[in-house]
Amino acid sequence: MKPILFDFGAFQLHSFGLLVALGFISGTWLASRRAKVAGIDPFAIQDIVFPWLLVGGLVGARILFVISYWDREFAGRPPSEAFAIWKGGLVFYGGLIGATLVGIVGVRRRGLPLWKTADALTPGLVLGHVFGRLGCLLNGCCFGRTCDLPWAIRFPADHSTRGLPVHPAQLYETLLNLALCGFLVWWHDRKKRFDGQVFALYLLAYSVIRTVCEYFRGDYAVQSTPAAGVFTPGQSTSALILAAGIGLWIALRRLPKVPPSPVA
Repeated sequence: MKPILFDFGAFQLHSFGLLVALGFISGTWLASRRAKVAGIDPFAIQDIVFPWLLVGGLVGARILFVISYWDREFAGRPPSEAFAIWKGGLVFYGGLIGATLVGIVGVRRRGLPLWKTADALTPGLVLGHVFGRLGCLLNGCCFGRTCDLPWAIRFPADHSTRGLPVHPAQLYETLLNLALCGFLVWWHDRKKRFDGQVFALYLLAYSVIRTVCEYFRGDYAVQSTPAAGVFTPGQSTSALILAAGIGLWIALRRLPKVPPSPVA
């Protein structure tokens, strides 16, 4: 755990903010490569990411975090704390929803094909999420439940885990997202049969990944943990995302079929 990488007095470099930035950069690079395979101008993809997806993702992720953790993190504190995203505090599903809504506007303004562009962007989104979860690990948020497994990790004694061994929940999701990223790249280049298929497949796959990983999380209130027999907020949202993925797959497969893209 190292929330602050460098401290230069008035300037602090937060690990979470740095890794989120690296996630956007790496995700844009991968999305640009997939766009080239799909016959879309890579520079147009960059115009969509900056500023449309960047702003929509960060604002959506922060809004949902503030709403979800208002009592625990923000009640009684200066209002400016709600904007301090470099310290951590983003809910991925909020970012996904925000980026999707704002991204649709950006894609339309650029005159790009919506679902083909979404497919090109999706593997980059997943790669960016990989860096984001590593940021969570260094920041000490989204931590796991206590366990006695050989690969358990320990945070400092003054952390919420009180120095007890816990599941490396952030690494679980990091590795699964990395595998999903590779799978989606392969599917995009070799198996895609209709525009929007890669995005719909992502919604289906990630909702399952998130549901599984939530069982190892220990950062929720007691009444919201799986042990209490109640779905976590992430699992509840995953159910909605899964339904959206199924609906998109059924609706979009009726669009004209596209041949597999040649590998660039």
